[in-house]
Amino acid sequence: MDILKNIYQHPAFSEEDLKLIFEKHEKMFFKKGEFFLKENEVSNEYFVLESGVARSFVFDVNNNDITINFFTESDIVIEASSIFQRIPSMENIQAETDCVAWKIDYDDFQNLFLTIPALAEWGRAWMSYQLFYLKQKSVEVITKSATERYLDLIKAKPEVLKFAPLKNIASFLGITDTSLSRIRKEIIKG
Repeated sequence: MDILKNIYQHPAFSEEDLKLIFEKHEKMFFKKGEFFLKENEVSNEYFVLESGVARSFVFDVNNNDITINFFTESDIVIEASSIFQRIPSMENIQAETDCVAWKIDYDDFQNLFLTIPALAEWGRAWMSYQLFYLKQKSVEVITKSATERYLDLIKAKPEVLKFAPLKNIASFLGITDTSLSRIRKEIIKG
């Protein structure tokens, strides 16, 4: 439950609030390759990742698999549009490694959200951070080189580099496998 304490940090939470929230989470195990969510499904839960690496991806117009995001320890694994708008997901979320995660169902979250005012405050803060992250990522694709984006990924999520296939890392960075190999060689040379 330490992982849940790390996620649900907000000064307005009481110990009782946290107890109620934690009780609604169920420990889940995903094997490498298993899906948290598949395209066209409506998401009915989100997960707090305790260990492992997962990724979200879509298929482009040419049916190429394009990585949108990686999730590592202490990340919330979610497809926010699907779960909160109750619409089919455009994304797939899949375990890149064996994963341990804590699941909370949509209905349980909604009930807690309506009965624990601090959860609404926590949710607003989390959503604000996510909007900032997405905006920053879209700007960096334009303003930073592929090498800089790769170095940022190394710093932010080193586990991804250990466990994710290079083709998934390359698509996340918006480059080809060949370009990623060249960047990695240049970094090693120093």
